[in-house]
Amino acid sequence: MISSATRALCALTLAACAVALGHAQDTPTAATTRFALLDRNHDGTLSADEYDSGAVFRELDTNQNYRISLDELQAALGPDRDGQLSAADRLRVADLNGDGDLSGEEAGRFAQMRFEGLDTNHDEQLDLAEFQSGFRR
Repeated sequence: MISSATRALCALTLAACAVALGHAQDTPTAATTRFALLDRNHDGTLSADEYDSGAVFRELDTNQNYRISLDELQAALGPDRDGQLSAADRLRVADLNGDGDLSGEEAGRFAQMRFEGLDTNHDEQLDLAEFQSGFRR
């Protein structure tokens, strides 16, 4: 079972990819496109380094103050949708120190947890099927 913290990281990761693509779409095609963007060495799998939250964090930190605020997260995610965690809920789950913002360290810890949760065959790589399964959660 995937924890709400892991789900929140997925939301953060996908939000950053949506920013890079200009529009979020929850379809297999969008997952494939996002997978290709993260697969920097084009080997068909994502390593922990490729899944790293650093690029995600930089995309979300639009004011470049090394913190992700609720406003920045909301802007990346777009309007809240029924049946999904709100931006505020996602931030609360990932904000380990409770200061109302996400640090790079907080985002990094959740990226690692999310990667481990998606890696169902425990080979320290995410293939497209593993990535897509987490994309739908």
